[in-house]
Amino acid sequence: MKEKVLIVEDQSIEALNLERILKKAGYEVCGIAKSVEQASAIIEKQNPDLVLLDIFLKGPLTGIDLGHKLRDKNISFIYLSANSNQATLDAAKETRPDGFLVKPVREKDVIVMLEIARYKRVHSPKSLVDPQVKTDIQEKDNRLKKTETIAEVSDTGRGDNFHGIIGNSPKLQELLRLVQIVAPTETGVLILGESGTGKERIAQCVHTLSPRKSGPFIKVNCAALPANLIESILFGHERGAFTGAFERKIGKFEQAQKGTIFLDEIGELPPELQVKLLRVLQENEIERLGGREVIKLNVRMIAATNRNLEKEIAEGHFRMDLYYRLNVFSVYLPALRERKEDVPALVTHFTEKFCSKSGRPPLKISRQVLDELTQYSWPGNIRELEHVVERAVLLTPGDSIKEVNLPANKMKNTGTDNDQIIIKTIDENDRDYILKILKHTKGKISGEGGAAELLGVPPTTLNSRMKRLGISKEHFG
Repeated sequence: MKEKVLIVEDQSIEALNLERILKKAGYEVCGIAKSVEQASAIIEKQNPDLVLLDIFLKGPLTGIDLGHKLRDKNISFIYLSANSNQATLDAAKETRPDGFLVKPVREKDVIVMLEIARYKRVHSPKSLVDPQVKTDIQEKDNRLKKTETIAEVSDTGRGDNFHGIIGNSPKLQELLRLVQIVAPTETGVLILGESGTGKERIAQCVHTLSPRKSGPFIKVNCAALPANLIESILFGHERGAFTGAFERKIGKFEQAQKGTIFLDEIGELPPELQVKLLRVLQENEIERLGGREVIKLNVRMIAATNRNLEKEIAEGHFRMDLYYRLNVFSVYLPALRERKEDVPALVTHFTEKFCSKSGRPPLKISRQVLDELTQYSWPGNIRELEHVVERAVLLTPGDSIKEVNLPANKMKNTGTDNDQIIIKTIDENDRDYILKILKHTKGKISGEGGAAELLGVPPTTLNSRMKRLGISKEHFG
């Protein structure tokens, strides 16, 4: 049975183009509406499986108004728009659409987004799909919940498939349930979360649980790529492509053939590279710098970021079409402060790890220290906790850790006495806080006791953030 699609678009040429694309792809177009009122009437009569919905329509109601109704009815919908201001994005996001197409649309993009919407609908617990499909999904989900990797968690890890991910909190269990659902597919994954939460480990889990597990897993930190070499590193180059290119070099995407490429800190990519990455995702092919050969790719892409990409889009720093291409299936990795019940297990794990590494007998952890570590807010997340435990193991003379030196304790007397609330933007707060840390460390960025360690981020990430916020040595020297 063909899936029924309703087109809600007030521009006749674009509506007819969409109708042509859909019919060619085997979909049934159950109607074309130019307003919310017309669309509502068709929905009541036809009950479409999916709606292609323009945000800005003629009349008093917008596509976003209809989006709320469609979500209540559990009808999948994809927004169409050429606009990308922050207010529109925020309002559209509240309706939880199944995708977003930037006009003018391309045929391949429409088909891919329809497939994505279907995938989301099929894997939604509230989906209105064929009863047999629902039964298959429920059986798969029940099997997943029965596996030891999800239901039972030791203090030291979850087994090989989850690469030592520690914890038993509900938020972490839900994340890993989603990972097991998406991993066996070919769908791209966008991992969202703060720095230091373990996004790379989740990406590794997706790869290990996928049919590509025997293939390569290629990691790329986009924030650490030199600006003048990014394209060469990602896509490769031929001999003589530029000064210093004495031999052919295979890029990261080619290295990942028949495997997975993990693009960490994707939000740091410059705009000119975003365009080229979008083409790679759309066409599944690359060309080496200085080369003429088109190289077909067989690569699954996983991306991660600690940035609010919707905000970056509104400010013109990130392409909306690339965002929606990446955001096929997103998972959120909770910050450590959101799953504090996992802190004791993490502390035990890291203590055992560093005791073994330093060749000393296992150390006990006092209740006072455990309470202090659990109550701390961990702005640097798991990476910061790991560093704190490592220092504690190295500095503990006896057989029990009775004291830890948290970064907050080091800096508790460096604040001001002015308790007035001053309204600032997030970037302003970030800039001020980074400057305070840099002054505290006397300008030291990397290494033990450096600003990057205190903030719980890699030095490359901190340097990138400083550059974006306009922080130079003259500000803290």
